[in-house]
Amino acid sequence: MGTWNSRGLRGSTLEDLINHTNEIYREKKLALIQKVPTPITPVSIDKESRHITLAYFDQKSTVDYIGAVQGVPVCFDAKECAAGTFPLQNVHPHQVEFMKEFEEQRGIAFLILYFTACDEMYYLPCAHLEKFWKRMQEGGRKSFTYDEIDKSWRIRSHRDILVHYLEPLSRDLMSREE
Repeated sequence: MGTWNSRGLRGSTLEDLINHTNEIYREKKLALIQKVPTPITPVSIDKESRHITLAYFDQKSTVDYIGAVQGVPVCFDAKECAAGTFPLQNVHPHQVEFMKEFEEQRGIAFLILYFTACDEMYYLPCAHLEKFWKRMQEGGRKSFTYDEIDKSWRIRSHRDILVHYLEPLSRDLMSREE
């Protein structure tokens, strides 16, 4: 059996990679992060099997993940991008608002961006997202490019930790304390 690495798991979704990472973090007592379930409204239920056969996604959910890292409240959303441009329409206004309010409560909010074409992941601090968001609201671009991402925020794999976001999270935390 081969070893696991991000290239070997190309077929897996970003969510699967993050869920695996969060399980390792939990086992090592580094963090306790949970996937926030996507709220759905059932439309049709098979009475025999009691399975939902038709449903729609509720409009508002907050972020994909929430929890604590060594006592620090953390929330983040995970986004994949196939092209070199990330459309800001992929982040909803209520998510940006939730992340801002989360940070006002002294938590840390961020995005994990996976640029699939180049197989690279980045930690995007909430402040960086807000900068792009503000630019859009002021009539500027409705997206940001791969080239605009600060490459020093790249997320790397480390042994069995496939999306080792605690490294850039630690850097983000230290920059706030200065």
